[in-house]
Amino acid sequence: TLDTGINTSAGAGDANKLISTNSSGKVDTTLLPAGIGVSTVTATASEAISAGDFVNLYSVTGTLTVRKADNSNGRDAKGFVLAAISNAATGTIYLSGQNTSVTALTPGTVYFLGVSGGVTTTAPTTSGTTIQLLGYTLSATNLMFEFDEPTAIL
Repeated sequence: TLDTGINTSAGAGDANKLISTNSSGKVDTTLLPAGIGVSTVTATASEAISAGDFVNLYSVTGTLTVRKADNSNGRDAKGFVLAAISNAATGTIYLSGQNTSVTALTPGTVYFLGVSGGVTTTAPTTSGTTIQLLGYTLSATNLMFEFDEPTAIL
């Protein structure tokens, strides 16, 4: 008898079942142990956020909240979003990895935090701004992000 494997898991009810790759030929993250795979958090948006924006996480009366990162006002990028989040809605924030919701980037280029959730290839030099290296591009629509502590320009 040939058993068909599962390609996603709902948890303990799927114990001891065979697994298979999904339609993309990859193992779904629901099949991986906790702590392995994409690092994400959910947070409530304090403004409308577009897919691909780099975002800043902060606390509002103990609730994790997300807003656009911006080098002009000290809001360093803690992650990014792959899907838009409406103001006051909850969304998924990716803390590292490939931001595939960006566009018009130059492959192989290093990018810094820009304004209003955006990116720039030029590190800021204006007093009062923040320099934060975001990562490098793998393609015109894929920026590999890893958090880097920002530096303030005094």
